[in-house]
Amino acid sequence: MKIVNRFKHQKVLVLGLARSGLAAAKLLSQLGALVTVNDASPLADNPLAQELLEEGIRVVCGHHPVELLEEDFMLMVKNPGIPYHNPMVEAALAKGLPVLTEVELAYLIAEAPIIGITGSNGKTTTTTMIAEVFKQAGQSGVVAGNIGFPASQVAQTVTASDNLIMELSSFQLMGIESFKPHIAVITNFMPSHLDYHGSFDDYVAAKWRIQENMTSADYLVLNFNQPLAKELAVSSKAQLVPFSTDEKVDGAYLSEGMLYFKEEAILPAADLGVPGLHNIENALATIAVAKLAGLPNQAIAEALGQFGGVKHRLQYLGQINHVKFYNDSKSTNVLATQKALSGFKKSEVLLILGGLDRGNAFDDLLPDIRGLKKIIVLGESAPRLQGLAAQAGVDCLTVADVRQAALEAFKQANPGDTILLSPANASWDMYANFEERGDEFIQAFESLKGE
Repeated sequence: MKIVNRFKHQKVLVLGLARSGLAAAKLLSQLGALVTVNDASPLADNPLAQELLEEGIRVVCGHHPVELLEEDFMLMVKNPGIPYHNPMVEAALAKGLPVLTEVELAYLIAEAPIIGITGSNGKTTTTTMIAEVFKQAGQSGVVAGNIGFPASQVAQTVTASDNLIMELSSFQLMGIESFKPHIAVITNFMPSHLDYHGSFDDYVAAKWRIQENMTSADYLVLNFNQPLAKELAVSSKAQLVPFSTDEKVDGAYLSEGMLYFKEEAILPAADLGVPGLHNIENALATIAVAKLAGLPNQAIAEALGQFGGVKHRLQYLGQINHVKFYNDSKSTNVLATQKALSGFKKSEVLLILGGLDRGNAFDDLLPDIRGLKKIIVLGESAPRLQGLAAQAGVDCLTVADVRQAALEAFKQANPGDTILLSPANASWDMYANFEERGDEFIQAFESLKGE
């Protein structure tokens, strides 16, 4: 870990705990900062705050007192999920305090080169694929950030012989200052988290920050299936490495069923361990990173061929009476569900849709659901999805929750069919997060398997 003197004897406010706030507070204290943590949860119900108190770190719990900012803080490190319209954040910015996220701290102390992955869809799968390729090649690829452990925690242990592979959300990237990966990947841009960002332009700007400090010595891997990525590419100082399933590019591409990197065949698309056009895109991004890192083709092909997916991201659960179950609970928008459906024969799919109604349109999903065997809908968006199913001419059933959806789908499935949970909606109307929603689907599968 690099020793950073910037924070020594300086007062720093950490806003919001959870794992990232806990890691940031401990790291800043270790670097000699005078840390104050402010978290909305009462101390009695806040084991993380209690843990910090035991280590001698000051904690203010139960509310967000704006008057706290009258103290002479050097900066604020906020939990990424706290919006910028939070009164504490607004007050800090009004005072001219830098407002960072803990990924900036990770960058400052990390000895390892950083590979950063962001995007609306596919970043978790791509991050995991990249780590698996490094592992297959006998090299160290350590995952952190928006997946696994907080980046500022992992960055303390990696060395120059490791590779720090960081999944980065738009929320995290809004809080950077000098952060710079050596290789950056943007999987795609799709309207998402607009309730946080306010507009698609602001969301894209947040994602695009991943490359703002990169130089001509660094590499930016972009999805050239998207015209927006091509437009943005001209403004980056990094070396551009495109990938595409639509055209031959000077990077990674799909041609006649084979995945290539700069005219060098890597593996057949049919050999990928996970289905769907979106996973071909994820694999191409992975190939680009692996080749830039100097990894051998054999290791790349073997890792991608053995890749079994990520939990909740088109996760294959198994078969019951020759009916396949896939858990794609992490598909929280239309594009993710479109890409999930691309990997299956539609007439054999029973699709489970629905969740938090953010008011976004589902019209783009219409051509993708035509021809499905059945649609099962749930959650706040169920009424609008019923209308969409009627437009598509697909039989539709409304249920109370994911468990009931799985059970009803199985009743109506035939051998050879696929039951796919790919909701195209966030989960927060019914579940704490997409993981909880996916876990309920897995539990339903296990109960059916045990009957």
